[in-house]
Amino acid sequence: MIGKEELKNICDQTVVVVKEAGRFIASQIGKVQQTDIIEKEKNSLVSYVDIETEKILVKGLRNIINTADFLTEEDTVESKPSKSDWKWIIDPLDGTTNFLKGIPAFCVSVGLSYREELVVGVIYDMNRDECFTATKSGGAFLNNNKIEVSRIDKMRDSVIATGFPYSMNQLEGLIELLRNILQNVRGVRRMGSAALDLAYTACGRYDSYYELRINPWDVAAGILIVREAGGRVSDIFGNEDVLYSKNILGHK
Repeated sequence: MIGKEELKNICDQTVVVVKEAGRFIASQIGKVQQTDIIEKEKNSLVSYVDIETEKILVKGLRNIINTADFLTEEDTVESKPSKSDWKWIIDPLDGTTNFLKGIPAFCVSVGLSYREELVVGVIYDMNRDECFTATKSGGAFLNNNKIEVSRIDKMRDSVIATGFPYSMNQLEGLIELLRNILQNVRGVRRMGSAALDLAYTACGRYDSYYELRINPWDVAAGILIVREAGGRVSDIFGNEDVLYSKNILGHK
């Protein structure tokens, strides 16, 4: 296993790269024109900001571990059979719709796995200058201050975060699940960024978070951050091998 000091060094270098990407995103707020926006699928938007941010990240992260593979949302890296023990898992702009609408709830999310185990996670909210970080067995932090998950243990006192999939297939089942939750908790929030939902769960702002039909780049960093903050992350059936499961549940 990789040593704690080596992972911390990698994490510190990753933060530098991620903040550079965040500064670029911040510089583009309000500048994207309608003609710059592409609809990848229904309700799933992308602009040059997502793509250029991903290029910044890939270039910088390659300087940290030059042998690592990449799993990226915008496919700026050529897909090839994995040969490395290391893999960067990148969402350059989680919350693209919020960004395009001027809603300040979006972030950069970067996870790193070693032999398929998540070992580094960094989520940067450039609007609030909040950087959430974690390393395997090294704890979780917000701007270098240690964080922990909520200690609320009664569902009726909980504030739960969720997200909704782009596809409207099986909508009735999703609505029924949400109805049941709404009837049993203090409140439900839908922010529009899975990475921030997990970061907020890690620091106790949310008591729990769930989402169906999610992608690995949305949650890779957040999974580790929640776990290192003392929380649990699984799929909705309780399986902890969750990165590629397409659904997620994070809580204390």
